[in-house]
Amino acid sequence: MMANRRGLTLVAAAVLVFSSVLGAQKKDDKKQTDQQKKETLDIVKLADAAATGQVTNDLGLVWAHEDYLKATGNKEYVPFTITYDPAKISSPNVALYWRVVAKDAATPVATLNVAGKKDDKDKDKKPAPKYAYEDINFITPGMGKLSRAFTVASGTYDVYVVLREQASTAKNAPAPKVSIIKQTLTVPDFWSTDLTTSSVIVAQRIEPLQAPLSPNEQIERPYALGQMEIVPSLDSKFTTKQELSIFMLIYNPKIDAMNKPDVTVEYNFYQKPAGAAEKFFNKTSPQDLNGKTLPPAFDMSLGHQLQTGQSVPLASFAPGDYRLEIKITDKLATKTVTRDVNFTVTAG
Repeated sequence: MMANRRGLTLVAAAVLVFSSVLGAQKKDDKKQTDQQKKETLDIVKLADAAATGQVTNDLGLVWAHEDYLKATGNKEYVPFTITYDPAKISSPNVALYWRVVAKDAATPVATLNVAGKKDDKDKDKKPAPKYAYEDINFITPGMGKLSRAFTVASGTYDVYVVLREQASTAKNAPAPKVSIIKQTLTVPDFWSTDLTTSSVIVAQRIEPLQAPLSPNEQIERPYALGQMEIVPSLDSKFTTKQELSIFMLIYNPKIDAMNKPDVTVEYNFYQKPAGAAEKFFNKTSPQDLNGKTLPPAFDMSLGHQLQTGQSVPLASFAPGDYRLEIKITDKLATKTVTRDVNFTVTAG
């Protein structure tokens, strides 16, 4: 086979059985301190101001990446990653707040309840606005990268992210540094009957978990899916000593009388020389996902997820730019979709 002549060794990711689809994240049950309640109110006001164009970025906050997967209840699951400059943070703790605002009028109720002072005047106040999603964490700053997630229906949204230092109680202390960014996302609809896929997640690595995470752990590690955890690549750049690992879910294939699909997935690699047209480089053996290859207990009527992926060593790839074309063919429905992954290989 051509793959063998090129010396390309394939390590195929096993097809796992997910007994349920991803659902909404549960709120952290820990009680907020009085100081955290006050900071929450302040941060919500900052996000309100950001909606009118008042933004600042003291901490070098950047929206780095997002992915889209199917959730429960006709919603979609959107894990995302932000980066910031840890050298610019001088407080021991920071608050991370994210708000998702639908661009249309159909805005579901948010998950975050902001506690404030109540008095008789509150009866005359207008109800607080409801957003598609919002949440807040109080955390210790780390190495400059954070991942979180939200669940919403398909549609177009503005996502506001606020990262703020913990306010000091010392007299004449400087104001806490804050970053506010806005990112517009169009969330696809995975709940139609059309053959489609999740995002193709390009991973730095994929690690097994001994057990699924708790709800609170899941908040901070949104790329943990069942009993595996994906560390996404933010730039799709790899050395020849690394592997290209990808993961995706296939949605809405037609099923047979045993509730199993008959799907073939092909992986074709194309080289993209600088200043020249791309050319075919290599391919791996097709993956067949059907009653003969899937576990006997696999049953899509029970919500099991059809998973595919590859881990391909890059030792035989010359440094340069590449495109991976993934072709998914539903043999029962005679339908095909393709997905592209662009990546770069550098010398190891």
